[in-house]
Amino acid sequence: MAGRSRQDSDGLVTGSGAGVARRVVRTLPFVLIVLGFVFDLVSPPSYTGSPFFSAAPLIAAPLYSFRTTALVGCAASLAVAVLRGHAVTGWRAEALTELATVITVSGMALLINRVVRRSGERLASAREIAEAAQRAVLPTPAERIGGLQVAARYEAAQADAFIGGDLYAVQDTPYGVRLVVGDVRGKGLEAVEAVAVVLGAFREAAETEPTLEALAQRLERSLAREGVRRDSLDAVEGFTTGVLGEVPPDAGVLRTVNRGHPEPLLLYPDGRLLVLAPSEPALPLGMGELGGWPDRTDEWPFPAGSTLLLYTDGLTEARDAAGEFYDPAARLCGRVFPGPDELLDALAGDVHRHTGGRATDDMALMALGRPEGGQPERRRTVPVVPRGGA
Repeated sequence: MAGRSRQDSDGLVTGSGAGVARRVVRTLPFVLIVLGFVFDLVSPPSYTGSPFFSAAPLIAAPLYSFRTTALVGCAASLAVAVLRGHAVTGWRAEALTELATVITVSGMALLINRVVRRSGERLASAREIAEAAQRAVLPTPAERIGGLQVAARYEAAQADAFIGGDLYAVQDTPYGVRLVVGDVRGKGLEAVEAVAVVLGAFREAAETEPTLEALAQRLERSLAREGVRRDSLDAVEGFTTGVLGEVPPDAGVLRTVNRGHPEPLLLYPDGRLLVLAPSEPALPLGMGELGGWPDRTDEWPFPAGSTLLLYTDGLTEARDAAGEFYDPAARLCGRVFPGPDELLDALAGDVHRHTGGRATDDMALMALGRPEGGQPERRRTVPVVPRGGA
């Protein structure tokens, strides 16, 4: 996964973004011992390098392994012993106190190292659990589904976050390839729970409901039912914006139902772009009690070589330093991409440049391409990119 940090043999966390700074910090314990030794030699007898020797193991504790921290402490203590052993004044009370201080601080550094490493292990375990949850709730879609090329990406606004309230799913059904991209109101575990409810209902209903209207109503009922059963799901204020899509086999058309979600884009092979605005506005899923009008399916041409782009509002609400919102339609119009992967790569990079890495909301992207005749297979990856690691 992109942006992943790693630990070296000494337990020091390294990464591409701060590698140089961390390498400099890594040398500090040894530099301090050398500085203390030189300072003690060239300074008058009333001055001592003890502060340098005491600081060295404390700095090593959060950066290095237990063994290396112990070696730094031993080196600092040995430096004091050598300096005092060769001093003209010999081993007086002040020298013994200085050595005892360095040894005591070195022992405290070892305790700090233990605490830091255990905390790091717990954090690593939490990261693994978060990754497992991400894979379970938002599994990587296949490279090809029902003859369509598929690419998906989830980018978290918060560093080291892997999943939030954005969702996507795509699967081949008896009615063609069906998909959903949505955004659950709220954040945290409550949003993740709502995501699981919506995706679970979609995966089951997509196989059985004959129309997108019926599929939308099935999701509506699932959210209403779970909102009553679970206190963690807000049955009054909770809602999910979403777009449902369907590509019938060999029909060359695309059908959509939009429930209060940002409008998808259809990119044609000649660079033209079509905004798939719904013919009738509709409330988000979970707000059915506020309006009784039926869902309406819109149908669009989906010729070979075209690519459908769906996204959450983390894309359209991304701002630059001047506060200007990102406009995907304006940015993509007139541009041609070889396939869905290249489209998402270019889009994600453009958003990062636009925001300067200051995104405040998660962003889910999905692209479906209808390949032209004889177009080769394309391999791809579906990265989860925590903000700050890209």
